[in-house]
Amino acid sequence: MRKRFSFSLIAGIVLTGLIVLLSLISVFYTPYDGEAMDLMNRFSLPSAEHLLGTDHFGRDILSRVMDACRRALSGGLLSVTLGSLLGIMLGLAASLSGRKTRELLMRFTDALAAFPTILMALMLAAALGRGLLPSVAAICIYMIPSFSRLTLSMADEARSRLYIKAAVSYNVPARRLILFHLLPPLLSRLLTQLTSSIGSAVLLESSLSFLGLGIQPPSSSLGMMLSEARNYILTHPYQAVPSGVVLMIMLLGFNLLGDGINNMFGDRHA
Repeated sequence: MRKRFSFSLIAGIVLTGLIVLLSLISVFYTPYDGEAMDLMNRFSLPSAEHLLGTDHFGRDILSRVMDACRRALSGGLLSVTLGSLLGIMLGLAASLSGRKTRELLMRFTDALAAFPTILMALMLAAALGRGLLPSVAAICIYMIPSFSRLTLSMADEARSRLYIKAAVSYNVPARRLILFHLLPPLLSRLLTQLTSSIGSAVLLESSLSFLGLGIQPPSSSLGMMLSEARNYILTHPYQAVPSGVVLMIMLLGFNLLGDGINNMFGDRHA
């Protein structure tokens, strides 16, 4: 038997809890307006007035990091939730369908997986305009194949069990078969995949913003703050530290949380 609460799970809960807390606080309070410029106080060092200093436009870095953290978390959660739901539905449909329909659905997911995320973001940005929405849509599409393949493999494995074969033989309706027989044994592994994927989604959103395809100025995002800070990396290197550290904590937290959940439920599907 594996330990119920591993170090990974506890560390993941603590780190993601800090990120969630910071994001919730930013909804109601930030020390300054993260978009307000003060050119007289450009590149201020950390002080009692500005705990993390100011950027090249005199904007408070702490306020911008708090806003960016909230956007990164909400974008990651939204894109992974939508992508996982669509992927799970495709995987279940493929598992319960005939051979031709199954092949068609899986070749569709293969086509999605082969399409570069950045190119998808470029196309969506051209159609919808640059911002958080095209980034979420591109990341959502990127997440579909992994969830559909995982769901398909687990559903095929579950269908080989006697109680599900018995339910099929009794002509149990498809909705009842999915909700009460197929999904319950898959939930723990899907939860592990979903939790780990949030970190990947946050990294993708930051990468798109770093390239100028995501959130646009004057709004803040972790990737865009890193992109702006690289222009001053030799003269003001501390500019990149806050956004980089927060991004690292987010990725580490969700990866540890996913690993901890996997350890927690591992003994059930080892």
